[in-house]
Amino acid sequence: MADIVSARRLQPGETLFVEGEPADRLFNITAGTMMVYRLLPDGRRQITGFLFPGDFLGFGSESVYHYSAESITVVELCRFSRPELQRLLERFPAMEQRLFGMASHELAAAQDQMVLLGRKTAQEKVASFLIMLSERAAQRGQKSNPVSVPMSRSQIGDYLGLSIETTSRVFSRLKQKKIIARRPGDRIEILDRDTLAAMAEGA
Repeated sequence: MADIVSARRLQPGETLFVEGEPADRLFNITAGTMMVYRLLPDGRRQITGFLFPGDFLGFGSESVYHYSAESITVVELCRFSRPELQRLLERFPAMEQRLFGMASHELAAAQDQMVLLGRKTAQEKVASFLIMLSERAAQRGQKSNPVSVPMSRSQIGDYLGLSIETTSRVFSRLKQKKIIARRPGDRIEILDRDTLAAMAEGA
C-alpha cells in the first residue's frame, strides 16, 4: 500500500477535484474536514456531504467524478492512483472487501442526507445535523460533545436545503432555549441532548 500512496495537503477553500473531471484517483482524509457538492441547473450549490478523517473520496466505477470536493479546514489526504489500487485489490481480496464496506458507508451517508432534505422542518434538520456530527465524532473515537462545527452557516444551509437566514435563526433559537451553547473555536456544546434528539425525530 505504501508503494502506491502519496500525501497531499489542502488549505481552507481549496478544491480537490471538480465534477466531471476524470476519476483517476482515490483519496482518504487523514486530517481536517471537507465538503462535497453538486451544482444545480440553476447555478445553486447543493452540498451533499461533509467528510472527516477516515472518509474516502472518489469511490465508484464511474470514469468521472460525479461531485466536486473542497476543503473547509486545512486537510491532509492520502492519494491513490485508481489503476494501481485496482491491481493491488486484485492481489488482496480482503482489502477490497474492506474498501467496499467503506463505500457502503458513503452511500448510507448520502441516503441520510436525502432524509434530511425530505419532510423535516428547519428545526428538525438542524437538530438532526448536530446529532449526526456528534455521532460521527464518536465513531472516529473523538469526543462527541462539544461538537466541532467548522462549517459556515451558508455551508450548513446548502447542505440542509435552508437559507443562511433560516439556518442562523434556528441556531439562535436553540441557544436561547439553552439546548446548545457556543464554545471557543468552532465548537458547539449540546446542553440538552434528549431534547435535541427529540427535535431531530420531530417529537
